[in-house]
Amino acid sequence: MAYATMDDIVELYGPDALFAADRDGDGEADAAAVARAIEDAGEEVDSYLGVRYPVPLSDPVPGLVRKFAVDLALYRLAMTADVISDAVRARRDDAVDHLKLIAAGKASLPIDPPQGEEPDTARPIVSSGPDRLFSRDAMRDL
Repeated sequence: MAYATMDDIVELYGPDALFAADRDGDGEADAAAVARAIEDAGEEVDSYLGVRYPVPLSDPVPGLVRKFAVDLALYRLAMTADVISDAVRARRDDAVDHLKLIAAGKASLPIDPPQGEEPDTARPIVSSGPDRLFSRDAMRDL
């Protein structure tokens, strides 16, 4: 699913961010190339988020996911045009790192649980276990 649009790219980084999408050299971004990069970015986002969340995400899409999709799409556009800059690569790496944290459960998305489901916030309470090795009795004569 596409989590971003060409307008989102322009809003976040300005119209010059789409220079890599100018496939025919007319000074305008090729809409088909941008749409394909955005679609690929959405699939990549889903591959990470699918571990913890039902994908594709429903509307409204969190702004964080939209930003990740934009950064991944710009990376894909720059990669296919062979004009990758350090800034584009760093933004892509940051997005992937954060998506990995979400997939590992170390970060979360600000979304509501699916209809009819409660969030899984319960953690097991351990009330028993093996006997203590270093109890007061065992350590008394030391």
